[in-house]
Amino acid sequence: MTAPAIKQAPPIGKAEGEAAPISPISPISKKEVAVTLSAAEEIAKQKAKRGTPSARIRIGVRGGGCTGFTYVFEWADEVRPTDKEFAGPPLADGSIVSIVVDPKSLVYLGGMELDFVKGMMGHGFKFNNPNAKGACGCGESVQF
Repeated sequence: MTAPAIKQAPPIGKAEGEAAPISPISPISKKEVAVTLSAAEEIAKQKAKRGTPSARIRIGVRGGGCTGFTYVFEWADEVRPTDKEFAGPPLADGSIVSIVVDPKSLVYLGGMELDFVKGMMGHGFKFNNPNAKGACGCGESVQF
């Protein structure tokens, strides 16, 4: 006996039989760092709370930790001449937040996505880094 076929509803705003538009997802270049909308919204919220509208988040890596490197995540009130700046997606109010990365860290962070996640265990920024080969159980250290 075979199970009855389940008919899927068409996507919202689409007539039955009409294909939903496909949005191509381009991979992140090894020379870029992407910022998700969730991360951009949280950065904007924290920036407003801090009272520094021109500040950016600086992300990077430093030697140390259990497995060789630790991530850097701090406020940058000024952009250094050698910094690479990456903008997040436009927010609901039309504003855009940016992060900065120094050139040495970009070698390890290129192709990475900065996200902000909320879950049962709490919330925080997440480094989705395809270059990471491993991480320590503490969550503070990364291996390349």
